[in-house]
Amino acid sequence: MNPRSHASRALLALVIAVLGAFLLSTSVASAAKRANHRTHVSKRHFKRGNCVWVAKRAKRRRIACVGASVSRSRKLSSSRGRGREKDKKHPKPTPEPAPEPEPEPEPAPEPEPEPEPAPEPEPEPTPSPSAASIYWGAWIGDQITGHQAPWDMSAVTTFEQMAHKKLSLVHFSSPFANCADPNACYNYNFPTGPMNLIRDHGSIPVFSWASQSIPSQKIEPDYELSDVLDGRYDSYIRSFATAAKNWNHPFFMRFNWEMNGRWFPWMEGINGNKSGESVAVWRHVHDIFSSVGANKVSWVWCPNIDPDHIFTDLNSLYPGDSYVDWTCLDGYNHGTNPAKPDRWRSFDNLYSSTYKEIVTSIAPSKPMMIGEISSTEYGGSKADWVSDTLAKIPSSYPKIRALVWFEKYDSGMDWPLETSSSSIEAFAAGIQNPAYVENTFGSVDGKIQPAG
Repeated sequence: MNPRSHASRALLALVIAVLGAFLLSTSVASAAKRANHRTHVSKRHFKRGNCVWVAKRAKRRRIACVGASVSRSRKLSSSRGRGREKDKKHPKPTPEPAPEPEPEPEPAPEPEPEPEPAPEPEPEPTPSPSAASIYWGAWIGDQITGHQAPWDMSAVTTFEQMAHKKLSLVHFSSPFANCADPNACYNYNFPTGPMNLIRDHGSIPVFSWASQSIPSQKIEPDYELSDVLDGRYDSYIRSFATAAKNWNHPFFMRFNWEMNGRWFPWMEGINGNKSGESVAVWRHVHDIFSSVGANKVSWVWCPNIDPDHIFTDLNSLYPGDSYVDWTCLDGYNHGTNPAKPDRWRSFDNLYSSTYKEIVTSIAPSKPMMIGEISSTEYGGSKADWVSDTLAKIPSSYPKIRALVWFEKYDSGMDWPLETSSSSIEAFAAGIQNPAYVENTFGSVDGKIQPAG
């Protein structure tokens, strides 16, 4: 054989072997790539000798042999026929099929978050002491029924219907005398009938008594304070006091009220009255009541509020603790009412300074009454003013233990609640505060003490 021909054949065999190995490796890579995309097919690689085998379900095939020489490749190629015959004589046992892959377990459901434990209930705060009980009532004019209370108790009933609550106080008044006919003056007797009407209603009378005559004027020469001190009216005063003793039930006596002002004939500085005479007259009248045994009278000393500090000093007008059972204040919000224009003022602005003066330095041991109070509609919201006042008194003024609403038209001022439905509603809502007590005092006896 030609040596050159022999070499050419050898070279050709080498090229075929290399090309076969290349094709085989390309096939393996392609098969592996396809297998990787078939995630549902389970496959297992294992090595036997220098060959890598792959088991695919029930079939197994060789995919590559590492390190095989060219001659080995040829040997493998030439022995394929014999291998198939041998397999027919001694068939290889069919391998057990690879087990189906167990399905991926479904992820356990995330546990529902446990509800946060309910917070421990906070202990309820210890309740603060409830507001002290407050007597409440009204001084009712004739605009409701045509007649004033208590002479017409249906006026009281109508007012209670507006307030949705029963009154524990009914206020009324009387001067010493009626001198409408200057030539025929007469004195007013102790009002036993009206007192009984109020008591029968379960309420306590508040009686304002003044050392003057009507029609009221700032100048009344027959009713100067000095006239009372000189004994000119002692017989009348004693008769009145004796009737009070004989009635034998308690009532509030608000004598010569608003003594620090300048508008009534019993005030110092007008009608010929001198400094010091107000206290002297108070004690003189009080002593006459005591002398006849009228000891169920509760004496109410009632100056006017003085937020601007323009009136007579209160210290000089206080009769002393042994002559006073209750202190008192009168005061109104005049707003911008043209009948008596001022400015809109809150309850605090009106009452606070005079209240503090009395309860801290003048009469700290005495309970206090508000003898007259109201507001106009001019200059602000009367309803809001009423709401604020009725809320403020029990919460911020502990010495105030009685309250009288002034339910009358007076000198062009619009004091009654009926001036607006919103004022009525505000009063009715505010007076429901349980601090304001109802008419359960028909059997009260002796000096009147604060309720509750």
